[in-house]
Amino acid sequence: MPRLRSIAVLGVVLLVTATAAQAERAPTSGDFAGPVDVDGRMLYLECKGTGSPTVILISGYRNNAEIWTTPPGPGITPVFAAVAGFTRACTYDRPGTILDATHLSRSDPVPMPRTAEAVASELHDLLDSAKIEGPYVLVAHSLGGLFARLYAGTYPNDVAGLVLVDAWPEAMPKLLGPGQWAAYVTLSDPAPPGLESYSDLESIDFGAASERMAQEAARRPLFGLPLFVLSHAKPVALPPNVPAEFSQAGFEAAWRKGQDELAALLPDAHHIVATESDHYIQIEQPDLVIDAVRAVVEAVRDPASWGQGAQ
Repeated sequence: MPRLRSIAVLGVVLLVTATAAQAERAPTSGDFAGPVDVDGRMLYLECKGTGSPTVILISGYRNNAEIWTTPPGPGITPVFAAVAGFTRACTYDRPGTILDATHLSRSDPVPMPRTAEAVASELHDLLDSAKIEGPYVLVAHSLGGLFARLYAGTYPNDVAGLVLVDAWPEAMPKLLGPGQWAAYVTLSDPAPPGLESYSDLESIDFGAASERMAQEAARRPLFGLPLFVLSHAKPVALPPNVPAEFSQAGFEAAWRKGQDELAALLPDAHHIVATESDHYIQIEQPDLVIDAVRAVVEAVRDPASWGQGAQ
């Protein structure tokens, strides 16, 4: 009987150990979609595919992971699934982000507003908690580009490449000027229709984030990374009730200049203008994004494949 009891106890110990090991490995092996405990707070993470470097897809302001994982049209493969076909790909929901009024963030809420530094730190903690091994290629849309660059500056040894998808240029407040900038803030701040009562909606001060990024860029410029910049060509669709002070032509001109400045961050950066897209290139021309990610991934694997930047 004692021997049987010992065997039974040993079996329980082995089962518990195996279960714990499986839970520990889950985010880094095989397909994974679910919450990850980050210091007692749950963040939604989705990973797919195998290979290195791992690609981290970072959404823009108030967008959750579904902007990368949802097919943009019938028979069209979303960026997330396509990238997972040639390397490991992960994306996540920041707190307070959405796809639309019926697809809210699957991560625990946090107090708003929050800073860009907090977002970058949160991503680092998530990847550490989930045991997602670097180096990473960060693929970031819109304001996510600023988060990605802050991450690269703060954790330079973790980042092997960058793809900026119509990313936010920190020079925008200065490029627009005080009047236009104030009008833009008025445009971008209200909650989307149907989400006026969603108190957990992401809120970030664009001006403060831009200033912080400018300081970081001056203090720790990017160095030795393959950088691919994608920029929109079609004018961005505007919401109703646009302030009279806002000039769309002025905004587009400032954005183009800002994109050129992003492409000038590194001498061998590649820069392509998406002629058939407005701000959401990953939806309107996903193949451009997929090809850019593939090029940077290949450059990380074989630096000689990168070649001279294309403007």
